[in-house]
Amino acid sequence: MKDIALHRLLAWNGPLITLLGLALALAAGLLLVRLTPLGGVLFVGLAVVGVAAVIEPLVGLAAALFLGLLWAYLRAEVPQVPAQIAQVFVALTLAAWLARGLVRREIRIPHPLGGQGNRKGLPLLLPLLIFLGAALLSLWDAVELPVYGVPEFIKWVQILLLFIFVSDHLTPRRLPWLLGALLVTGLFQAGVGIWQFGLRGEGPEHFAILGDRFYRAYGTFEQPNPYAGYLGLMLPLAVGPLAIMVRGKLVNWYTGKLVRGRPSSQSTNLPTYQSINLPVYQFTIPSACPTLLVGGVSTIAMLAALAMSWSRGAWLGFGAAVLVMAVALPRKTRWGLLLVAVLVVGVFSLYTAGLLPDPIVARLTDFAQDVRFEDVRGVGINDANYAVIERLAHWQVALEMIRYNLWTGVGFGCYEPAYPRFALINWPIALGHAHNYYLNVAAETGIIGLAAYLLLWVAVFWQTWQVTRRAHGLLRGVAIGLLGTWTHLSIHHFLDNLYVNNVHLYIGVLLGLLAWLARPCPTARSRL
Repeated sequence: MKDIALHRLLAWNGPLITLLGLALALAAGLLLVRLTPLGGVLFVGLAVVGVAAVIEPLVGLAAALFLGLLWAYLRAEVPQVPAQIAQVFVALTLAAWLARGLVRREIRIPHPLGGQGNRKGLPLLLPLLIFLGAALLSLWDAVELPVYGVPEFIKWVQILLLFIFVSDHLTPRRLPWLLGALLVTGLFQAGVGIWQFGLRGEGPEHFAILGDRFYRAYGTFEQPNPYAGYLGLMLPLAVGPLAIMVRGKLVNWYTGKLVRGRPSSQSTNLPTYQSINLPVYQFTIPSACPTLLVGGVSTIAMLAALAMSWSRGAWLGFGAAVLVMAVALPRKTRWGLLLVAVLVVGVFSLYTAGLLPDPIVARLTDFAQDVRFEDVRGVGINDANYAVIERLAHWQVALEMIRYNLWTGVGFGCYEPAYPRFALINWPIALGHAHNYYLNVAAETGIIGLAAYLLLWVAVFWQTWQVTRRAHGLLRGVAIGLLGTWTHLSIHHFLDNLYVNNVHLYIGVLLGLLAWLARPCPTARSRL
């Protein structure tokens, strides 16, 4: 009897839950009375999203991804709003996912190697854990553990948790919604950047370009370079599915043309298509069409905003991403290499013919004269070479950190507090990172950490390439997009650090998406 009474008390329509709901409603009402109208609207909106996240954790993830990119903007322009409000939705998303698993008794603990009882191996989990272990080892004797080391380590723990969540929670039906959330957020950021570039009419003086008529786009990042880096990560996810769709339409058109040219006795049935060795592309899931539409609009907007950011590193990274995606687009690699050759020859022809805009050519080439691999302490500094020499100075400091802390570094996330001990005479202020993530991670975690980091990304690239070879339809387009994303990240990291402004949340989500794609494809997924 006691068990029955307790069950009724704790039931969803029981008295305890009813009283709790009334108490929450009363507290919300009292809070709304004290808020401004705008604050009240925001509070109600966030509350609705929070409730929706409990019902479907993917809603909370979308909110976290959108709000996460507002961190720098809120910190600088709206200090009364918590800058890390996205972390609330990250926690809510993970809590709702775990609660659903407990209620349904579907908690699945992945094993790094797989094959342990009923547990299946999760691709990429082992190299990710190895890097986390190397980062943790570096914190054993960190320069500044509480303020710098722990927060940086927590970022990578969040990457791990989101990686596991997405790989477990994602389904074929949820995939278009996840892609839509990623691309709509990218579209919003692109719109902000386009407005900042030329529609606003004013901006920070040090961002003025093209004769002070325009301003570098920086979105809600407050800095153009990480903003452009984010756009470079999202653009391939829009381009990949679009490229597969266009390629499929062209193949279907060409196949149909060949079939129509055959005698009427050979009807346009499936064996006829197979007899000419060309695939028939079908996009049978209705929800894929809106995703592709959003992808097309997002591609145009993000590409424009990327150009308006005036970020050399992002341009180089996206150019490399396009070439790698071109290699992966055809099923046969030799045709992909031929496509890359055509693209390179085409761009070179435009350059030699003088058809590329002069400001863009100058932006991409004028830094070469200032690049040097020597001590930069005696180099003269002016407006023209400042950005290049500044990066070289921070690279030199990172190399000194590696020299004196070879194996485990100065501590994960501790580049900035360790900087004064190694600073060059003309560069006393640390910028938070070394403007080269590979040198940065080596300085912070030593050779052990750098090796673990490189192992992780070798595994990521290998796994992504394998998926592009065996996936079909929309899934293959997503895999090709991920390959472009990893390429951009790897190239841009030679010049910057993109794990800022909560972009690391996106890395965790995209790694989880890759792990989901890498699993054996059931029939429902193969038709996407």
